[in-house]
Amino acid sequence: MKVFKLLAVSVALTTSGLAMADNQVVRSGNVFEANQLIPTGVRAEVGTTGYGGAVLWTANPYVGLALGYNGGDISWSDDLSINGTKYDAEMDNNVAYLNAEIRPWGASDNLWAQGLYMAAGVGYVDTKYDLDKRNKNAQGSIEVNNVAYTGLGGVRGTQKYENDFAPYVGLGFAPKINKNWGVFGEVGAYYTGNPSVNLENYGTLTNSGGGAPIGQSVAAEAEKIRNDDKYEWLPVGKVGVSFHF
Repeated sequence: MKVFKLLAVSVALTTSGLAMADNQVVRSGNVFEANQLIPTGVRAEVGTTGYGGAVLWTANPYVGLALGYNGGDISWSDDLSINGTKYDAEMDNNVAYLNAEIRPWGASDNLWAQGLYMAAGVGYVDTKYDLDKRNKNAQGSIEVNNVAYTGLGGVRGTQKYENDFAPYVGLGFAPKINKNWGVFGEVGAYYTGNPSVNLENYGTLTNSGGGAPIGQSVAAEAEKIRNDDKYEWLPVGKVGVSFHF
């Protein structure tokens, strides 16, 4: 079902995006030709939102479109810092996107200047983090909501950005190596709003200092994550190669 949703969103975004590009062509005084609907390139990419690729269109030297998908359980780090402590994290990415790529110096004779662009668009984000932090040593302790707990066990759960349309902004650099091949790098962020968070404790964790019981601290930590402004943004960093027809 998620695949069909992604395909439906991609088709809708492509239609609206090509309409915007066509308007740009008309405003610039150029005559629209039907072959401008044909993709002008493809690219393969990997980054913080997974691995995948995109289909590229070029409306004119200043405006391009990229329709792509990133997915998979790739992650650049085995842990995620949340509320001052680290969880072991496993990421499951599902992101479909349509971006307009604006090249202010697209008609420049300088190949490096041509490669600079600003990206703006929308993504369909369905990404999940599986979280787990645990105490493997009965003499050790872990912190939950800034309270130390001893005993064997830990806290596990999920942090999800589910089925959300999210606006995107980014900056990129995509110079061509030759007529057909190029490379690119891009950084940006989706505004996703706060994620849904579910955490639960397991094992025999206790607080010998007379503080809050473990269940209360777990609930408080989950609530802090849900309402922390920094989790409203999903950062993006990716690199790849492109082929132009």
